[in-house]
Amino acid sequence: MGKYIKFLAVGIFFGIVLVKSEAVSWYRIFEMFKFQSFHMYGIIGTAVITGIVLLLLSKQLKVKTINGNYLKVPLKEKGLVRYVAGGIIFGLGWALCGACPGPMYILVGTGVFSILIVILAALLGTFTYGVLKDKLPH
Repeated sequence: MGKYIKFLAVGIFFGIVLVKSEAVSWYRIFEMFKFQSFHMYGIIGTAVITGIVLLLLSKQLKVKTINGNYLKVPLKEKGLVRYVAGGIIFGLGWALCGACPGPMYILVGTGVFSILIVILAALLGTFTYGVLKDKLPH
């Protein structure tokens, strides 16, 4: 149990950063989807650029994973339609409930207990996908 404390600490820190940056604010998300504010695009763009830089840096420095393996990003399959369709579904869910999956749990921590309905719906959708995945075109 003690070895997982660092992951809990990073999660709490990440949650605080998301709350303080207003990335979990329904109003900020609403502004983003109406193209009224650059705030969320700036946060998302900064995260993407930071991820790219850290990934390239970790490859250059030959950083190993927690299991001792070198960091390796697998090649993606071709199929733009799948990614566009998935992105549209994800974006619609984000726009409808005002939160993407990670911040949903942070919102519970901030006292927005109505998000529990969304979390239950997300779990139901995940379960449904698991049941139907062999019948779906991949």
